[in-house]
Order: sequence, then structure tokens, then C-alpha cells
Amino acid sequence: MSDDVAFAGAARIAEMVRAKEISPSELVELYLGRIAALEPQLNAFRVVLAEGARADAKRAEERLAKGDDAPLLGVPVAIKDNVDYAGEVTTNGTAAYGEPATEDGLVVRRLRDAGATILGKTNLPELAIYGFTESPAWGATRNPWDTSKTSAGSSGGSGVAVAAGMCAIAHATDGAGSIRYPAAFNGLFGLKPQRNRISLSPVREHWYGLSVSGCVSRTVEDTALYLDVMSGPEKGDLDSPPPFEGPLVEAARMSPGKLRIACTTKTATPVKKAPEAMAAYNETIELLRSLGHEVTEAAPPYSSARNDFFPMYFRGIRDEALSMPHPERLSDQTKGFVRMGRLFSDRKMRKVRDRLPAATAKIEAFFRDYDVLLTPATAQPPFEVGKLLGKGALNTMNAMANVYPYGFRWNYTGQPAATIPAGFTDSGLPRSVMLIARPNREDVLVSLGAQLEAERPWADRRPAL
Repeated sequence: MSDDVAFAGAARIAEMVRAKEISPSELVELYLGRIAALEPQLNAFRVVLAEGARADAKRAEERLAKGDDAPLLGVPVAIKDNVDYAGEVTTNGTAAYGEPATEDGLVVRRLRDAGATILGKTNLPELAIYGFTESPAWGATRNPWDTSKTSAGSSGGSGVAVAAGMCAIAHATDGAGSIRYPAAFNGLFGLKPQRNRISLSPVREHWYGLSVSGCVSRTVEDTALYLDVMSGPEKGDLDSPPPFEGPLVEAARMSPGKLRIACTTKTATPVKKAPEAMAAYNETIELLRSLGHEVTEAAPPYSSARNDFFPMYFRGIRDEALSMPHPERLSDQTKGFVRMGRLFSDRKMRKVRDRLPAATAKIEAFFRDYDVLLTPATAQPPFEVGKLLGKGALNTMNAMANVYPYGFRWNYTGQPAATIPAGFTDSGLPRSVMLIARPNREDVLVSLGAQLEAERPWADRRPAL
């Protein structure tokens, strides 16, 4: 088979399987071959589940023979190593894990119900804390566009696996930008959905509500398909958003109409903005205007989101670290983040929660005047592998804030946000911008993202590996 199939994306591969142009078993062998060839350079996978993937493919073929048309039938996917797969340990990027999982987690169950084949578990940094995917236990995951550069984090392994054609689509999570930044640095589409759009069961909430489950993908339609399949509550969830009014895959094929788009490069504290980031932002403004959208410079109020995000983040890290079977095995860098989490008492966290409705209402008021907000995706292009690993917690946090100042506040408000490719730097690294919509309006980001993708295609360009 041509490697072109490996880069076709989840939606196209699902069509090929349904049309019997290719079999699930052929797809699994194609991707396993690419993983074997590329993994030594990239370190995207914590573990490759080859025999399980082959068994999944056989089941998909049996379903296909019976006329099953499940939406991801035979599509090879990867899962981030922070969800359970029966018989495998869930490391959460650490050496602090315990026994293998006794049953599949919700992500695996829903993917299997949809017919997907699961190739393996992808790397993440310890406890999904960092904007770079490196850990003492599992090494550094490298950007396929330049292996000296970071893949971002925390879903860096998932981002690399999709960008390098090692899977068709990959599960990812986002507590402070961890879907969007790996998408940005790896030339992919990454949509952080509305809070609790996909259940986090059996966890009622993660990091005090900052974290969500989603994916990284080659195309906008791939993400739309994934969210259509995976969305929905489970018994015991803290809350859940209203269901989509219609399939997101339909939104990906529809014009967004004329939108009122605010744009800003403003950040809560001053940061240096690289020319490459600003070029992607400014070119996207001009493209949006050429498409008939009304684009106005305006910024929402950021202060409340910044002030209360960090207690949720640091205390959430502390709580998760203490829940690990062997927290003593965490790195000194992560233990520094855990110590910072101790600064926020239960009483403090109750006050943070009490302020959340009023703080989010201020930002939502901004969106009464605008359909979408545009910002740069990051302030800087991908940085060197090893630059931040092992640094002190405060220095690490400040360094990450200078690269990633735009994404975390949308985890605080819970509303959908997406990074979308916006060309390449002169040195061949991906550029990206971020789009933020009103609460529960993933459909707007999908429609607008698909419009930008049609005008400025990216999926055919591949890393030269």
C-alpha cells in the first residue's frame, strides 16, 4: 500500500473501509510498519499494542461482513497513556504507576463500540503537567518536522503519531492547552471541546474542571467525526453540556456564514511574540476578511481567569500526584509543582469555585458581541528538546507561560477553543492560530475551521522523515 493512505485521515479511511477499498487488517499492518520505522526517531508511543490491534481489526472485518457501518469501523487510532486499557498499566507519563488496568476505560470502550482499532498508548509528560513531552521514565518525544524541537505537551505523543502518519487520529486531553499546543507545533487541527462534552468517567472532574477529553487530527472533519462518536455523559458525571443540535460532520461541510470575529494579541502579562507567530495571526486576519467576516480588534477581560486558573492547576496536580500508587517516584521537577499545590487549601479552593460563575459571566458577556475570538496559538515556535526538563517548578512555569500565554483561560471558562494550521515558518516548522467560540458552539469552530482549511489546505504537507 502507498503511504498516502497513512496520511488520509480518519474520515477518509472510514470511507475506504466501508467501500471495501482497504481492509482493517491491511491498515493495521501499514501503521504498525510505520511505527516500527519511525518510533526510534520520534518516541511517540509508550507502548505499541500490536496483537490487540490485530485482534481489533479482525473484529472490525467481522462487523463489516455483517453489514455494520459503525463510524470508525477499521480506523486505526492511538490513545494517550492517561486512560485505561485492560491488561496494560496507565503510567500517566510517570514511573509512579501501579498494577495493570483490570478493564477498559470509557475512551477505549467508546472507540471500540465505534469500530476503531487501537494501535497503542502515546507518551505524555509526568501527570500531563508540561508543555513539552519529556520525562525521566519515558524519554523525549520529538517533533517530526524537526527532531531537535519539542512536540509540545501534554498530548505530544498523540500529536507526533498523527503528524508522522503513525495513526489516523489520536485521543488527547487538555487541561491548559494540551490538545491545542501539540496540534499547533505538529501542524494539526486540535479542538478543545466544551467542558464535559466527552465524559471523564470514572473521574467526576479533573484538575477542578480544567481538563477535557478530545483528539488531535489531520483534518477538521476528522475531529468532527471523533466528537460525534465520543461525546455524551455517563452516570455520575458532575454535569454535561447540551447535545449538539446536529452532527458536527455536517457542520464541517457547511458555510459558517458571516461571523463577527474579535482579534487580539493581548496577554495577561507581557510576553515576547515571535515574528512567525505574528505573521500567522496577521495573515489569518486578512484571510478572514477576504472571506467576508467582520474582524475587529477587541480583547475579553482576562484577569479573573488568570487569578483563579492557577489554584485549580496546582492543587489539581497535587491531588493527582497523591493519588498515584508511588508518588515518591515522581521527578524532582514534578514534586516542585506538587509543593506549589500545597499552597491552596480546601477553603481556598471553595472560594475559587464560588468566584467561577461571576468570572466566566464577564467573559461570556464579551461573546454577546462576537461569535469568535482569534488569537495567536502560541507566542513562540517550537523550542529545543531538553530546554526545560529538570528545571525548578517556578522557572518551568514562567518559561511555559512565555511560550503558551493564550490557551489556559479557556479551560477555566470551559468553552470550546481550537488551534488551526496557518502555514509554515521559513525553516519548515508549522505555524498556527487559535479560535475561541461561545460556550457549547463547537459547530462554529468546525464550520469556520473547515472554511479556513479549504482556503489554506495543510493536510497534504508531510514531515520529511
